[in-house]
Amino acid sequence: DVQLQASGGGLVQAGGSLRLSCAVSGITFDDYAMSWIRQVPGKEREVVSCTSKSDGSTYYADSVKGRFTISSDSNTENEVFLQMNSLKPEDTAVYYCAADPSLSSLIDGTPPPSYWGQGTLVTVSS
Repeated sequence: DVQLQASGGGLVQAGGSLRLSCAVSGITFDDYAMSWIRQVPGKEREVVSCTSKSDGSTYYADSVKGRFTISSDSNTENEVFLQMNSLKPEDTAVYYCAADPSLSSLIDGTPPPSYWGQGTLVTVSS
């Protein structure tokens, strides 16, 4: 049974930081690229950041470059993280982690990822 368990969301003031975590089980972690995707109700999903363990590639949406950092840890526990600094009110969204064998598919946002987790809500107050 594949599970992607996201956590770490919350309420933070603009300029603050949060660190999201996604615990992954049921798949061979190193065989999958991972991504963080966010969605605001009524708006399109946005691919925030992606990473590939196989070659260390990373991707960031322009809206978060220089502020967010994606990382992963398969040594002790299969987890992917999103360190979010200098948060802005427009970063408010539900953040989901996702897994797919194809990094390019995760970046393009299509086809949908093979696996999704439940979301964690990030609220940034002004």
